Amino acid sequence: MPKYQFLTPEWIEEAKKIREQFDSDATATPHVVRMNQVITEVPFGDGTVEAHMDTTSGEVKMDLGHLESPDLTVTIDYVTAKAIIVEGNPQAGMQAFMAGKVKVQGDMTKLMAMQQPVGGQDETAAKVAAAIQEITE
Repeated sequence: MPKYQFLTPEWIEEAKKIREQFDSDATATPHVVRMNQVITEVPFGDGTVEAHMDTTSGEVKMDLGHLESPDLTVTIDYVTAKAIIVEGNPQAGMQAFMAGKVKVQGDMTKLMAMQQPVGGQDETAAKVAAAIQEITE
């Protein structure tokens, strides 16, 4: 399987394909949020990637670019974003937040709600996460 550098347009497209592959089995996300993300210290391009996540449809939709009227905007460095998104390590985000490396503008309660575990282990989410790890350099 080809591997792509995290957050490149090619990686984003492959990650979307993986999510679409599992759409029919996915459990609706319990958290409704429209979040813009600014990822800094990116090792390609101009060093910054603007992305977003929108769960208002019940599914997690991620893409490049920003949403109009987000609930919040999170600024985070590349290494921490990769640890959270690819490696599934929410503690990395908490540690970065406590160290002042994560900046949040907007409704912080939406971000905090996403950190709370809901129900049991979502098998489909685990499969998506594993597939995302496989495509990432």
